[in-house]
Amino acid sequence: MSKIISASGITFRFAPRGGVLEGFTVQDEGAEITPLHRAAWAETEVPEDAPPHQRWLGGDFLAAPMGPGPDGLHGRTANGDWQVVASPEGSLRAVLDGAVQGATVVKELSVTDGHPFVYQRHLFIGGNGALPVSNHAMISVPNGAKLSFSRKRWWETLAAPMEVTQGRSTLAYPRRHEDAVEFPGAEGGTVNLHRYPWGDAHEDFVAGVEDPGSSLGWTAVVRPEGDLILSLKNARALPLTMLWHSNGGRDYAPWNGRHKGCLGVEEGAALPVLGLSSHEVPDPLTAAGQPALLTLDPIGTVEVRHVLGAIRWPSGQSVAGVMLEGDVLTVTGDWGAERKIPIRGGWLGLAAPPSPLRPVLDDLTF
Repeated sequence: MSKIISASGITFRFAPRGGVLEGFTVQDEGAEITPLHRAAWAETEVPEDAPPHQRWLGGDFLAAPMGPGPDGLHGRTANGDWQVVASPEGSLRAVLDGAVQGATVVKELSVTDGHPFVYQRHLFIGGNGALPVSNHAMISVPNGAKLSFSRKRWWETLAAPMEVTQGRSTLAYPRRHEDAVEFPGAEGGTVNLHRYPWGDAHEDFVAGVEDPGSSLGWTAVVRPEGDLILSLKNARALPLTMLWHSNGGRDYAPWNGRHKGCLGVEEGAALPVLGLSSHEVPDPLTAAGQPALLTLDPIGTVEVRHVLGAIRWPSGQSVAGVMLEGDVLTVTGDWGAERKIPIRGGWLGLAAPPSPLRPVLDDLTF
């Protein structure tokens, strides 16, 4: 059964099956904003051999490992069950049933009065080895969107197209390109990664690599409905922003050409999604001092933090900048629009070493 978590001006539901953050709603400047996507199909329409999370596809969940794994696509964290162990006012703590590479995984979600953000923390206690991870937020963009990002070194597609025989992909694979405005297309020409969608019916995935000198990583999605969705991270801990465009490009069940208007904004450390860079030795992330994967600590704890938010943005301007000063986040449009938003300024740990590499031993009693 889902559990509702709320504070003044913000609410969401937590679904233990798959550990999904769903029903996220923000009240801002007299408007109600509901930014998250949910697939329209019923569970009975999903093939038996599909990964479990396809049955309830939507919202925001943790992928660990991101991609193929022994517990299905996106791992046990996306397909298994979570047990709520604490739920003080405005927050929730849940523990995943079963381990991920020997690690116990704890999910913490919280909201604050007057803040349009959900604060997320995932703790990996113990375990061995390294694995690709990401937050897997799905934004509803039925009428398109304009996208902006913190500074990226380059953009890169997977080793092979997502769909070639039972659907369509419109980007070139594998390909690496510095200019997001002119990314190579599948049939020549270019695609502007600052826009959604890229085509009439397509399924595509591309990742942007953060500048090693950046601390605050951000993705801004401006919807014509007059609002703005923000994804925030510590860029030194999660160096990839991955975009999944699912817009009618799959012709088989349960997709059947009808899964449209879904934009995945996935922040993570997941070298395997880089179709060219993942085969280089050393890979360019490691060479630049950026974590290519989440490295577990068999005698300690590592963490992944993320912030997801939504605000009114009636100007419709593309976002030119996002700046954090103390407990205020300033968002600036390309024609001068501006919003100053309250935020937990220290939450992402931007002044500290990258979070996934730092032991975390505080507040772990449950």
